[in-house]
Amino acid sequence: MTMNEPLPHPHLLLELDALRDKAMAADSLNTLAFSMANDLYPLLAFHQALVFAQHESALELLSVSGLSRPSEDSPYLVWLRRASRWVASQVPDGEPVWLTQDTTPPPPDIAEGWSEWWPSGVWCVPLQDRDQRRLGLLLLLLDQEPPAVLRQHLGGLIQTWAYCWASLVRRRRFGRWWPNRKQLVLGLLVVGALLLLPVRQTALAPTEIVSRQAQIISSPIDGVIEQIQVRPNQPVDAGTPLFFLNETTLRSRAEVLGKEVAVADAELLAASQRAFDNPQSKGELTLLEGRAQQRRAELAAVQAQLKRTQVLSPRSGVAVFSDPNDWLGKPVVTGERIMQVADPTQPAMLIQLAVADAIALEPGAEVTLFLTAYPLTPLKGKILETSYQARPSDEGVVAYRLLASIDGTPEHARLGLHGTAKLYGGRVMLGYYLLRRPLATLRAWSGW
Repeated sequence: MTMNEPLPHPHLLLELDALRDKAMAADSLNTLAFSMANDLYPLLAFHQALVFAQHESALELLSVSGLSRPSEDSPYLVWLRRASRWVASQVPDGEPVWLTQDTTPPPPDIAEGWSEWWPSGVWCVPLQDRDQRRLGLLLLLLDQEPPAVLRQHLGGLIQTWAYCWASLVRRRRFGRWWPNRKQLVLGLLVVGALLLLPVRQTALAPTEIVSRQAQIISSPIDGVIEQIQVRPNQPVDAGTPLFFLNETTLRSRAEVLGKEVAVADAELLAASQRAFDNPQSKGELTLLEGRAQQRRAELAAVQAQLKRTQVLSPRSGVAVFSDPNDWLGKPVVTGERIMQVADPTQPAMLIQLAVADAIALEPGAEVTLFLTAYPLTPLKGKILETSYQARPSDEGVVAYRLLASIDGTPEHARLGLHGTAKLYGGRVMLGYYLLRRPLATLRAWSGW
């Protein structure tokens, strides 16, 4: 079938109906442009079809017949950008226009490329929405102008393309809304005003309930723990036995020293008796007497240590420590912490504030503790003590140690409970609150 032969009327209508169905089925603008550039070829044997999208005064090449989408800046595409703007200016209204170099001479730079890449004529088909705003431009490169019968029936297809194009552009604009200049300036002013709003600095930190009156119980001597006399969180009175250290080594040492003391006393007595008859033995008396005193001092020291193997509670309170089985048979050194005797009637919050989350806090700052076991009944308090030196916590996080009071006498403020504390600092601008950590990181990275 050639352009010079008349098309069968029913066949033309079926082909146009199929093209309308493809246009209505397009789910994106690129799909519609690909159909426009390729599916019209059975009815109109063009050399090439080009589909452009109109963006105010600029044109964007969407599709080229035979290609999904051009992606390289070839010399032809560079020339085509200039040529498309000139061609669009030659189509002032919404009616298709037939352009040739003879009827509409192009500028010299465009005429040179036209002679090299395009045939003698270009059929320009503009696409407009209901408001007569141009959506795009279809260029068909032909040797001859399309037949009148085809131009007459293509009007409905062109309107269908324009309708589908407008629908797809409207949906894309709705899904990808972009503010205009006035809206952008107004939005920046609103954001700037919000950044100046005063807000309170806050920080979150893991917290444990401890006692404000707690005494550490440590090992009085080197030894091995033989028995724990109390259970964790057991109430104790002053003088209650807490734990025992193994006495086997000390008792053996005491027996040996007792024998050495007896030997030293016997040697001293014998030297004293010989001193009456032998004047040379008088010089040994001082040495033997010093040795006997040394043995007695060593024996007294060991006996004193034996008395300290039983550790008693120095005050009334609650014994706070871990599982007793973790301590049985464990060697300990002098001063090693074993447990605490805490007063449960004076609870407090022990807060581990990580260095990365630290804010300016002063004694008296407000604290709200959300216990893991009682999340709906927070505890209120105030900062009592703050440490100036950060140390690694049990989790390996370098943190500041803070101590806070607990207001009132809540029943669920039991020793050993854990939760998350919210610390309230001074008021700062919202912009500083949001950008504090990024600014600190930027300054540390840049050194400014």
